[in-house]
Amino acid sequence: MVRPGRIRFKFPRSSRLSRACEFNLVKASGKSWTGKHLVLATLARDSDAPSRIGIVTTRRLGNAVTRNQVRRRIREIFRLNHHRIQSGFWLVTIARFSSALAPYDELERDWLRLAERASILALGSHGSNPADFT
Repeated sequence: MVRPGRIRFKFPRSSRLSRACEFNLVKASGKSWTGKHLVLATLARDSDAPSRIGIVTTRRLGNAVTRNQVRRRIREIFRLNHHRIQSGFWLVTIARFSSALAPYDELERDWLRLAERASILALGSHGSNPADFT
């Protein structure tokens, strides 16, 4: 049973960008910010819809196991911080070569720094810790 007022950290398929045309639209019409391990591209869409994310991991990162590990880490970062992101954004996160060797906390710090630079974090969400909501 879920207590009232508790934030649920779920990540349904509806929170993901999956079609190539969606990725291309973010690339063509959106803005991007580059970090040490990641590149974050954003595109403002319908403000009522929840934000959605797409993750790009190229073969340059390594084999399929390595690419899936990086993808899972980025997905988890988005899932735990989804409540902090403003509604109506499409996000594409591109993993750079160094992300395969980076620890989880460094990837999370890099992604949140890029999200702050992109101004997609909701007001009043700076400094809030997801552990406070569980």
